[in-house]
Amino acid sequence: MDGICVFDWRYGSKEMRELFSVDSIVKHYIDVEIAIVRGLEEAGLAEKGCSEKLIECMYSIAANEVYGREAVLGHDIASLAYLAGERCGSCGRYVHLGATSYDIVDTAWGLLIKKALAIVKDRLSKIIIKLAKLSQSYRDTLMAGRTHGQHAIPITLGFKFANYVYEFSRSFERICEAEKRIVLCKISGAVGTMAAWGDRGLVVETTTCRELDLKPYIISTQVAPRDGFAELTAIFAILASQLDRFALEVRELSRTEIGELFEVGERIGSSTMPQKRNPVIAERISGLAKIVRALVVTALENIPLMHERDLTNSSSERILIPHILLTLDQMLIDMEKLLNSLGIDEEAMRRNLEKSKGAIMAEAIMVKLVEKGMYRHEAHKLLREITGSLGKDEAFKEALIKNQLIRNMLSEKEIEELLDYRNYLGCYKELIDRAINYANNILQNCKNKENTLDSPSIQARNFTP
Repeated sequence: MDGICVFDWRYGSKEMRELFSVDSIVKHYIDVEIAIVRGLEEAGLAEKGCSEKLIECMYSIAANEVYGREAVLGHDIASLAYLAGERCGSCGRYVHLGATSYDIVDTAWGLLIKKALAIVKDRLSKIIIKLAKLSQSYRDTLMAGRTHGQHAIPITLGFKFANYVYEFSRSFERICEAEKRIVLCKISGAVGTMAAWGDRGLVVETTTCRELDLKPYIISTQVAPRDGFAELTAIFAILASQLDRFALEVRELSRTEIGELFEVGERIGSSTMPQKRNPVIAERISGLAKIVRALVVTALENIPLMHERDLTNSSSERILIPHILLTLDQMLIDMEKLLNSLGIDEEAMRRNLEKSKGAIMAEAIMVKLVEKGMYRHEAHKLLREITGSLGKDEAFKEALIKNQLIRNMLSEKEIEELLDYRNYLGCYKELIDRAINYANNILQNCKNKENTLDSPSIQARNFTP
């Protein structure tokens, strides 16, 4: 098992795979065990200097030895403690003294998740920055806004991208908030009372947590409260669904009959149809999102444990935690690839915007008619009738001009101005700026200053609502 990933599958980066390899997991177990011995020393419960002496001995214990012993003992942490006791001389007797297995496991999870979240946040911040750049580059590029799959009113591509800037920034914020409740140190003994360490338990905990650069859980049973793991899983499911939403956008807009966004690359779209340009990266994002969402149920089911704990969470979390991080890691990698290979056809956007022959501006006409004195419901009914009876080659403008009721209220010049797409974009520029400013604040507040939107090319104007 030495050097083999816990889950040897095709997804996730090399760094995330290595983080959740059996070697890495056992190494983090050892980190925690040695830190606890340092805490025992500080509390006067272990011989001074033992934590230093244990370093060379314990890190020489290989993962395959631990799991080989587990095949006999049926317990991985006990196997590690036995091996240390047998090999590490007189100091070996202090390894795992007064600790319970989930002091080791939950604290190791805290360390591993801390490192994994650093990878996740780095990838997500780059995605937010890339989307912000795209939003600024295409802030004035007209396209059809769609609801229910139908043309609604005009928007800009930059406005569309800015919505994703905002949504992904909210997920970044959620991760930072959840990190405070999950990246923690659990050192409290058999049922959480620190009984084995007497009145020196808090000294053991404080020293151990300081050595590992983690804050402690306020209180626990034999295990850390599982709501933190469930919260993080739910947040990842939200982020996965947001990635899925963007991927779905690309998939829909890359349809042959739309062709506004598409994946550019050398990948083969179809094994048999050479002309196909399949959105395979986007489709993989959508496929993996299903896995992440499904894991939420498992995480929620792990919250209710009997009394001070049972073992029902352990087996599922060995699958849940590495899998969800490896899956989300792959989705973020794919999202970066998708953004970097995104084809944008502005001519197709203009062509599609004209497909309704101006009828996409019906709301603008209705608003002006109400302004001129017509009741809204009457204006709505009138325009429904006009748009519903347009001839095959008849433009909306022609139908408006020949309607006497419309002409009694609007001049031809007013109609032309009302049908200009650029006159009906509302506060899109301010809204784009507001989204980018929000993202910048989130990235800065979450201490990710190496990846912010401070570049002049993408920085939004300050916006005060």
